[in-house]
Amino acid sequence: MSRISLSETERAKLRKLAEVAAAHAYAPYSNFRVGAALLLENGSVVTGCNVENCSYRLTSCAEQGAIARAVAESGPGIRLRAVAVANLNRAASMPCGACRQTLSEFGSDDTLILYPGATGTHEETTLGALLPHAFRLEFLKP
Repeated sequence: MSRISLSETERAKLRKLAEVAAAHAYAPYSNFRVGAALLLENGSVVTGCNVENCSYRLTSCAEQGAIARAVAESGPGIRLRAVAVANLNRAASMPCGACRQTLSEFGSDDTLILYPGATGTHEETTLGALLPHAFRLEFLKP
């Protein structure tokens, strides 16, 4: 599992902040309200929620909204320690494929991912387990 250590109190706090963010979601079409809480390496926590659009493809996921907010507030050098995802629908809710790739831009294989499981349980894994072959562009240095 992850080499990143979080106490049960820290895990519970992240999950709660993700739930609070989910309550702010704009989801008039699906009513599937999702929130995300990012724990950054500097210790700060940033949240985001999903924002739907009647043109479904333009919908923003909670994780991507939280990443955009974190970059806007702290700059492009942010690094993720952990991510909690929550929804208010009592459904399993792992980050989608696009969010996994977005998270990998700012996280590592060891970034801890907390999410609701299929039976209402608290599940966790790592970003590397969710996206073992993330696309990473390596620039050639002169």
